[in-house]
Amino acid sequence: MIGEPELDDAWETDRAAQPTEELAPREREAGGPGARRPWLWALGGAAIASALWAGGLYALGDRLAAPELSYRATENLCQDFEAQALGRIAGDLHRYRPMNQQNDHPAVRGAICVLQNGETVSSLRVRTQVDLHHKTDPAAEFDVPPLGLAAELGAGRTEAVQGLGERAVLLAAPGDAALQLKVLDGGAVFTIETYSTGSTGNTPADTAALQAAMVEDARALLAALKK
Repeated sequence: MIGEPELDDAWETDRAAQPTEELAPREREAGGPGARRPWLWALGGAAIASALWAGGLYALGDRLAAPELSYRATENLCQDFEAQALGRIAGDLHRYRPMNQQNDHPAVRGAICVLQNGETVSSLRVRTQVDLHHKTDPAAEFDVPPLGLAAELGAGRTEAVQGLGERAVLLAAPGDAALQLKVLDGGAVFTIETYSTGSTGNTPADTAALQAAMVEDARALLAALKK
C-alpha cells in the first residue's frame, strides 16, 4: 500500500538553514515572494472596468437626459400647419372639417391634425403630428421603422432627406400610395403622412411632387413652432 509521504524533520531543518537566495525569474512568475500577486492585477482590472462602466453610464445618462426643447407646444396644430404646398397640389385642405387633437402628458406632449380635400370623398388625406419630448432625447429611437404603418401598408422603401432638421427620413409604402416624412430637431419629432385615395398608387411624378410639398410644409411648420 502506498502511504502518505513522510515529512522528515531534517528536511525542514536543512531547508531553513539554507541562505536566502534571490528567486529565479521562473520562480517569481510562479508566485514566489518576489512575484506580483494575481489578485492585485484582478483588483486593478476591476477598478479599470468599474471606471469604464461608470463612464459608460455617465455617457448613456447624458444621451437619455431630457433634451433642450427648441419648439413651443401648439394649441391647435391645424392652425399652425398651413399645408400651403400640399394645398397647391390637392386644393384647400382646411376647408373640410380639420380634425385637431392633443395631449399634455408630462413625458411627451403631442398634437395631431388630420386634413383632407373632400367632404365625404377625397383624393388626398394628410395626417400631421408633433411630439415634444420632455423626459428623454428622442434621437436614440428616431430611426426605428414605424411598425404600424408597415403592418398596414406593407414594407416599402426608406430614404434620408437632406437639409431638414437634425435628421429627416421619408418612408414610401408600396406603390407610393402612402408617404411618411419624419423630422427630428431640437428634442421634437415632426411627422407628416399623406394617403392618396381612389387609386392603387402614385406615378413617380406624383410621388416627387408630394415629397417636395411635404418637405416644404414641414420646413414651414418647424419655423412656425420655433421658440
